[in-house]
Amino acid sequence: MTVTVDQEKVLRIYAEAARTAHDRLTALDQLSGDGDFGDNLCAGLDGVEARLDEGSAQVPFTAAAQVFLDEVGGTSGPLMGLLFQEMGRALAAHGDGPEGWAAGVREGLAAIQRVGEAEPGDRTLVDALVPARDALDAGSGFADTARASLAGARATADIKARRGRAAYLGARALGAPDPGAIGVALLFWSLARAAEPDADLGPVTAVLDGPATG
Repeated sequence: MTVTVDQEKVLRIYAEAARTAHDRLTALDQLSGDGDFGDNLCAGLDGVEARLDEGSAQVPFTAAAQVFLDEVGGTSGPLMGLLFQEMGRALAAHGDGPEGWAAGVREGLAAIQRVGEAEPGDRTLVDALVPARDALDAGSGFADTARASLAGARATADIKARRGRAAYLGARALGAPDPGAIGVALLFWSLARAAEPDADLGPVTAVLDGPATG
């Protein structure tokens, strides 16, 4: 039986996770960026929930894309908006089962890389997206996909940045993971929580403060 996942539920879990993670994401971004990633992610997801509460007829991830592309600043707004946009298109075309989610992540990653030209190992959110894409393309379940994304995000703690403001900090940001990568890992944690609620993923705090590899 094909598992389908409620997009709105994923986004609402993600919004709550972002609120819980806000202070930690802010602290991580203060080490390597402008310190506004937590604010921007939470503000965007608050806007998404408001759009969902209005009963929008749009695919939920398409509505999320519009909020992030139109209303969220910083580097994260446009990049997350692109990811949500491609996910929304794929889910509309392929449905809410594994095929749709896999296609959405694959196309979202491609769009982000076309715009930002980041590659794995650059210490960006791409380091969390590539493992998720690979896991979904290989037919892994949503919980295993979340674990793969989280391992990729945590591994950025040992990477010297080659892009963004963190690239100018040299080794000073080493020891703490990239906030954007952690934010993306939280998205896959939320997807897994919606799809496989009995999976042993731990709370949001475990995502934020767990070991470097899972």
